[in-house]
Amino acid sequence: MAAPLLEKLSESLGSPEPAVRLILSVLIGYPFALVYRWVLFYQPSTVIHLFHICSGLALAAFNFAGSQLYHSATCVFVQFLMLRLMGRTVTAVLSSFTFQMLYLMAGYYYTATEEYDIKWTMPHCVLTLKLIGLAFDFYDGGKDPSKLSAEQKKGALPSVPTLLEVFGFSYFYGGFLVGPQFTLRSYQRLVARELTDCPGKPPNSAIPAMKRFALGFLCLAIYAIFSPYYPDSYFLTDDYEAQPFWYRCVFILLWGKFMLYKYVSCWVIAEGVCILAGLGYNGVVDGKHQWDACANMKVWLFETTPLFGGTIASFNINTNAWAARHVFKRLRFLGNKTLSHVATLLFLTIWHGLHSGYILCFSMEFFIITVERQAQALVRDSPLLTNLANSHLYPLIYVVQQFIHWLFMGYPLVPFCLFTYDKWLKVYSSIYFCGHVFFLVVYLSLPFLRTSLVPKKERSEKKQD
Repeated sequence: MAAPLLEKLSESLGSPEPAVRLILSVLIGYPFALVYRWVLFYQPSTVIHLFHICSGLALAAFNFAGSQLYHSATCVFVQFLMLRLMGRTVTAVLSSFTFQMLYLMAGYYYTATEEYDIKWTMPHCVLTLKLIGLAFDFYDGGKDPSKLSAEQKKGALPSVPTLLEVFGFSYFYGGFLVGPQFTLRSYQRLVARELTDCPGKPPNSAIPAMKRFALGFLCLAIYAIFSPYYPDSYFLTDDYEAQPFWYRCVFILLWGKFMLYKYVSCWVIAEGVCILAGLGYNGVVDGKHQWDACANMKVWLFETTPLFGGTIASFNINTNAWAARHVFKRLRFLGNKTLSHVATLLFLTIWHGLHSGYILCFSMEFFIITVERQAQALVRDSPLLTNLANSHLYPLIYVVQQFIHWLFMGYPLVPFCLFTYDKWLKVYSSIYFCGHVFFLVVYLSLPFLRTSLVPKKERSEKKQD
């Protein structure tokens, strides 16, 4: 009965059935959160864990074939065994990291196609980070607290988690399918009724949750309305190649902007589920209760920033924070931030998948951010450029910045979405590799511009630093 209804719904929306199932699953999180608040909030932790496990498994079964359920269950159970048998050791962390990543990569290898398919590996990549993070947090719980950073102290586990805790944490309906990332310690505090603005009572989080739901639904509507006009497949048509150069570039700009709304909408709606359940509670700042503990998007920053770094800081926040906490900062022993940054981006590349498009996308991200930081330093150090940036011409400069920003945000997303070498190379060839040329020219010009526009005294101080 459900299948024909879903087929009709997907046809009326013009979306594939797996995508409709996914968004419905994210939305179902709201009634699940209400059941938790109204019925289970005061129940023993065992009951709450079982509810989270059953609801998460139900969402998995709704989206994927029954035989695919064992992938997540196997990895969760193996992770629990490693914590129990290996204890708080480096061996446990390395074993967890290796096993979970190899399992995910094997899943990518055996299920890969040349299209973006919604299959069991999609939630499994979210789960992989959760379980690796769990190993790190368990390891940190055995360290001297004075040797831990503030972030590590928040996530560190003082005791061995139970099997139900690990499974409940893994299958929690608010984050199982599309994220966000959160720690087992936060999940334990949720079950213990600590994540609330009313001690001992369900949180007053309905209004903050509905605000995120409304914002997420608006982003979903924007995506549903405009994405059919900017499909990925159009890049590979003869019609695209026949268009003028400027049209091909503007198409990439608009395509990149609207394409990202599918991620924005899912993440913001899922954040609302976490807020409604209480997991989004983040304490009190300046006398106001904060509900951004599970925020995966800074939508206002995403919409208004003219900087590539600003977009990255506003997008997929929890995953970026996870990578910073568990990869970048733990590579401090390398003694080189650039090397740590490269290693972190390499990890994220592999975590996303095995296609060449991911490698190109993240390598371009590194280069673009490097060039942008050097350009920002030039503007700061040059009195002429600083005065220009603060002048009445800034609105015009902002518009130009935004055009360049979104054109070259869409540019590296082409291989990210088209995956394979033959596809993204065809698109880049059709626009003469303009993004590569632009940033290479800027990069090579920056030393000359610094010599010309920055006073000699400023240049000397920079060299001394």
